[in-house]
Amino acid sequence: MPEHLSTLQLVAAVFLTLAGVVWAIGVLRLLRRFRAQAIRELAAVRLPFLPAQRTGPPRESVELTPAEQDAFAGLIRQLGHR
Repeated sequence: MPEHLSTLQLVAAVFLTLAGVVWAIGVLRLLRRFRAQAIRELAAVRLPFLPAQRTGPPRESVELTPAEQDAFAGLIRQLGHR
């Protein structure tokens, strides 16, 4: 215990530290609760005047001939040696 501090000062410092920790835990719990509630409400709200958003064009695929597959494999081997 430091000599220049009284017992009352040490008790007050401990009390204020504990009060700060309890306050921080309470604020974090409130923020988590309200954030979860806001996310649920946001997901439920739909704006009817906006059109549906598309993510992008549909995927396309092309079957390769055996000669094209061999050429592609050769290209991959060439790029792999770098």
